[in-house]
Amino acid sequence: MGDINRDDDAIEIASPPRFGFGERVIARSLIRNDGTYAGRDIGEVLVNKGDVGYVTNIGTFLQQFYIYAVDFVESGHRVGMRAKELCTLDKLPEDIVARLGERAAALRTIGTGCAGETGGERESSRTRETR
Repeated sequence: MGDINRDDDAIEIASPPRFGFGERVIARSLIRNDGTYAGRDIGEVLVNKGDVGYVTNIGTFLQQFYIYAVDFVESGHRVGMRAKELCTLDKLPEDIVARLGERAAALRTIGTGCAGETGGERESSRTRETR
C-alpha cells in the first residue's frame, strides 16, 4: 500500500470512493512489498509508476481511508492502493481531455489489450500470481 501516513487528517470515507469497480487506473508511484504481499520479499517492486490496472475491490483502512484492490494484469499482481497513488484513465475531467487534444484518444486504449493502437504496451513473461 505504499506509504500510509497515519497522521493524515483527511477522512476519505466521509465521501464516496474516488474510483469504481472495473475502473481502469494508472499507478502514480512505485509500490514495493511492505510485507503484506505473500510469496514476495519485503521491498520487492510490485507495481511500477505507469502500470495500468483495474479496480477489483474497495475496502477501508483505519476507518479513514479507502483502499482500492487493483489488479495489474500485465504483472499479475493484485495490490491494495490509496487514491493518492492512482489516477483514472476512464473518467478524466472534460477540461483535462480538452487540454490533451488528440493525445486523449491514445488514453482510451492504454491497458485495454488493443494491440498496436498505443505502441506503449509491453509484453510480459511473468506468470500470474495470486495471494
